[in-house]
Order: sequence, then structure tokens, then C-alpha cells
Amino acid sequence: MSDISREEHNSSPMPGVVRNSDPALDIAKEHDHAHLHHGTHAADHDHVVYTTGTTHNEPSVIPVADPNDDALHRRRIHADHDIEKTGGIDYEEKGSMSKARSSSDPELIEEDTKRHLLSNFYAKYRIFFHIFIGMLFTGWWIASVVVHRKDKNWIIPFLFWLAIMLRLIFFHVPITIISKPMHFVWNNTGVRIGNLIPEKMRIPAGAGLTIAVIIVGSFASEESFDNTRANRAVSLFGLVVFLFCFWLTSRNRSKIVWHTVIVGMLCQFIIALFVLRTKAGYDIFTFVSELARLLLGFANKGVIFLTDDTVPNLPWFFTGVVPPIIFFVSFVQLLYYWGILQWFIGKFAVFFFWSMKVSGAEAVVASASPFIGQGESAMLIRPFVAHLTKAELHQVMTSGFATIAGSVLVAYIGMGINPQALISSCVMSIPASLAISKLRYPEEEETLTAGRVVIPDDEEHKAANALHAFANGAWLGLKIAGMIVTTLLCIIALLNLVDGLLTWWGRYIDLDGEYDLTLELVLGYICYPIAFLLGVSREGDDLLLVGRLIGIKVIANEFVAFSTLQAKDLPNSPYHKLSPRSRLIATYAVCGFGNIGSLGTQIGVLSQISPGRSGDVSRLALSALISGVISTLTSASIAGLVIIDQTQFS
Repeated sequence: MSDISREEHNSSPMPGVVRNSDPALDIAKEHDHAHLHHGTHAADHDHVVYTTGTTHNEPSVIPVADPNDDALHRRRIHADHDIEKTGGIDYEEKGSMSKARSSSDPELIEEDTKRHLLSNFYAKYRIFFHIFIGMLFTGWWIASVVVHRKDKNWIIPFLFWLAIMLRLIFFHVPITIISKPMHFVWNNTGVRIGNLIPEKMRIPAGAGLTIAVIIVGSFASEESFDNTRANRAVSLFGLVVFLFCFWLTSRNRSKIVWHTVIVGMLCQFIIALFVLRTKAGYDIFTFVSELARLLLGFANKGVIFLTDDTVPNLPWFFTGVVPPIIFFVSFVQLLYYWGILQWFIGKFAVFFFWSMKVSGAEAVVASASPFIGQGESAMLIRPFVAHLTKAELHQVMTSGFATIAGSVLVAYIGMGINPQALISSCVMSIPASLAISKLRYPEEEETLTAGRVVIPDDEEHKAANALHAFANGAWLGLKIAGMIVTTLLCIIALLNLVDGLLTWWGRYIDLDGEYDLTLELVLGYICYPIAFLLGVSREGDDLLLVGRLIGIKVIANEFVAFSTLQAKDLPNSPYHKLSPRSRLIATYAVCGFGNIGSLGTQIGVLSQISPGRSGDVSRLALSALISGVISTLTSASIAGLVIIDQTQFS
């Protein structure tokens, strides 16, 4: 019974009469009881238990026990005594399931020994394995440079060799030998220069620097066909209009963290410059896109085995696009089981967490969205979803809407979309989504993951081994491919139904001829100003056609928009008239999951992860959808500013 209840009882105006007769509040009924799902020392409030994720050696989170701590020694003796009394069984909580583990079962000990025999042998002689691997790849790299120094690019083999060697070295040498000098240099250069600027002037100075970089990077290069400085000026004006509108409609303009917005736009532009202007960036992304193309060939081998060698050459979506999706999803699940994908996402997340001052959960989801999709990226932070602030929920959904997943990236490449444009758009949309979301819905609460980046282990869905992970991925890929096929079938049929009704209605008021009244035509005029702000060529019908594609992408999905764009080869398609600049901007503008269908996907996934937050998710979803769409459009604007040789990317 609380002190307030006792006070009310003692101060009752009628002695002997209790104001609240609820027996559950009777102090005499208070008692202690044991729970089977609690540990043997769960009642010991002095014993604090810390959980560990995939981020190792977190001194600020997991304290190091003092071996001289007498209290800790007494607690360990007490815990051992409790375990002995329970027959050697200790209960540990795992969700709502109780799991008993025996420390003396000989069968379990023998099974565990056999299972870890190979891993123990590797751990004992790990250095020799690593020396052999290092020598093997060093010899391969030297041979490749000597034999193909004139006819092949040397950057990709070098970066591949460097990544392997660094990984092998840091198995045995702490990474602090590099990070400490980097921190020292940064603290004595960037930090000192920043401290020389008065605190009130740092944000304006950063904004001025970003504006200067964008203007110089956009207008200093020579003009090319249809990529005049006038067209670039329109793209830059459109970028400013997008940002101004989001500032004007911000939930709380006084809470906007301008550091996040400025650095986000700067990162987006620098990524575009690196990928689309430098030979090294272009070669790297060409190599990545070539690997994505090869996935089509690997999947086709399976199609040939199941059918015959003529089927992969058929111009069918079902045989040319669906099999690579299934294989890619299965392959991603295998990478996730091995921990490679988490490591890669973690590096991206740490960079954006450090540079843009966002929470750890936001950084993880934003970094993962281009690789594993909007639903799967939210699953990475499933333990934190129930505790996310509204601004974090808004950002999680915005990241999903702003980009596409790797599983469908392969499908678009198979449709003939330029892979460099697709991949660069995905990477550029990561900082863009962070900047736009924080401009529209700034943080007003205290975040749980501020100051740390953790990707928790998903023990509930963890595969037993690599084969199990690959099989689970195949089943997941089949479900994703099936969802895409059925959704496309229904959406395209529904759009044609609407077009038929509009055309029938329009003919009675003489709206027919070259342009029938269709949903595409209506959306084209609605999105006409957006196409203009992106810097689309103003010659011919390009503005109307690109406006149609943007509208189709939002109302239907990006699959339908890309299919419409790729109909350029058909003689009756108006899209074969698009200029290279307009085609390039259109490719970037529709490269994202920002559509009505994905709205339901986001709400469904997040509501399943945390049913208690379904109301907040539903209230924030529309704002996040608009933010995600505009994030993708800012990438299109910057592509129009940066790319000179537009025919190479269209």
C-alpha cells in the first residue's frame, strides 16, 4: 500500500471505516513470490545485468567488474549456492519463454564439443590461416597488376586486396593504431578551426560553406548538350524551393537541428560529385553494378535448369525479373547470417551517426534501407521500436520511402535501367532522408539510442546454420517476388480501369484525340511544376511526361513508372522522345519506395513490431511519405546539377 493510501486510511472522518475496500490494496496481503522465469538472483537489486549486442567493447555501456570487489565476490558465491540448490539448473528469461540449461549434462557437453571442434581448431591456429589467406590474395593482386596493367582497371583489385588485408590485420592488431592518430589529427585541425568560429556563427558558416560547394561544383564545369548553366540554375532553384517548403511546414521550426540538415545536403552533393564526376567513383560504382548484373546470370542458370535455355531470353517480367529477386533475397539472408551485412551497415551507421548527430536507431535504419528494404531495416532495431520518439518513427519511415531495396534493384537493372544511376541514387538518398525528415519533424524528446549505435542480434529468427539461412532466404524471396507480381498485376489492372472510365467520360466533352483523358494525363499536369523545379528539359513534352512518371510512381509504384519509362522502344510510346537530361532526372526521381502501397507496408510492419505504437505510426505515415518522396526528388535535382555526360547515365 502506498503512503498516500495509508494517509487516507488514517485520516478517514469515520474511524474504523476504510475508504477503499479493494482487498488487493490491503497491506496485510503484501507478500513475495517466486517466478519460474526469473533467475535465481533476480531479487538481488544490487546485481545489475547488462545485455550485449553486436557492438563489442562498449566501456560506456558495459562496466568492467573490479576483481577486488568484495561485494561482487559475495554475490557470486551466493549465486553459485543458489544454483547448487536448484540442481544445477539456472533459468534465464528469453521473451516469454523459459529456457532451462544444465551445466552437467554429459550429452550436451559432448554435442557442444563436437560442434565447436572445428571452430576451436581455427581459433588456435588462426594466425596461420590468416597468413595463408593474405599471401594468396597478395599474389593474386600482384599477378593482376602485372598481367593486366594496361587492359584492366587497377583500382578495383587494389581496393579488394586492401579491404581483405586490413580485415586480416585488425584481427590481431587493435584498430586504435589508426583511429587514435585520426582523432588526434581531427582534434588538432577540424576541431580547432571550428572552435575559432564563434558558436553563434558556426551554423551560418556551415550553411555558407555548403552553398558555396554546391554552387562551385555545379557551375564550374563546362556545359554540354541540354545541360546548360540555365538548366542547372533551375535544378538549384528547385532544391531551394523544396527545402524552403519543408522549413515553412516544419512541426517546430525552433527545434530544427540545422547541423543535421546542412551536413545531410552536403554529404548528398559530395556523394554525387564522387560518383558522377570522378573516374574513381564511376569505376567503383560500375564495378558494383556489374556485380549486380552478374546476379541475373546466376539466377538464369537456375531458370535454365528448371526449364530450358530459351526461357531467360524471353522478354517476360515473370522469367527475367522474378528469379533474380528470389536469389538475391536468399543471398542477402546468407550474408546476414555470416554477419557481413551487419558489419557493412554498422560502418555506414557510425559515419552518419557521427557526422549528422542523429540517434543510433535512426542511423542504422537509414543506412540499412538501400540494402535490405524498408520493412527489414526496421526489424534491425526491433527491440527499440517501442521506445522510439515520434521524430525517430518519422525518420524510420522516411528512410524507407526515400530509397529502394537491393532485392528490387536487381530487378530494375534487369529491366534496362542504368545501374550507376540506381545505385548512386540509393546512396545519395541516405543523408537526404535524414536531412529532410529532421527539417519536417525535428526531435523534441530525449532519445534512447542517443550516443551509441547498436544492431541487436535477432535470436528469435536466427538460423541454425548457413544452409538454414539460405533456405529461409529462398522462402522469403519467393514471398517478396510473389507480392511484387500480384501487386503489379492488380495495380496495372486498376489503373487501366480508371483510365477507361476517364477516357469514356472525357469523350462526351470532346477530351479525346492525341491525348485522351487518363490518369497519367491528370497526374502529369499536377506534377508539371515539380518536373520544372527538377530542371527537366523544357523542350517538347518532356515536362508533362516526367510529371506523369512522378505521379504514377506515387499513386502506383516505381515498378510501373520504370516500366512506362522503358517503353521508349515501342513506336507508339511518347517516352522515346525524352531528351537524355529528362530521362536521367526521371530515373532518379522515381527511384524510391514513396508510394501509396508502401504506406500500408510501413504501417503494417511497424505496427506488428510494436502494436502499442500503431497509433503514432498511422499519424506520422503521411508526413513521412511526403518527406521520403521529396528526399528522392532532391537526389534528382542534384543529379541534374552534377552530371555532364547525360547520355552515359540515361
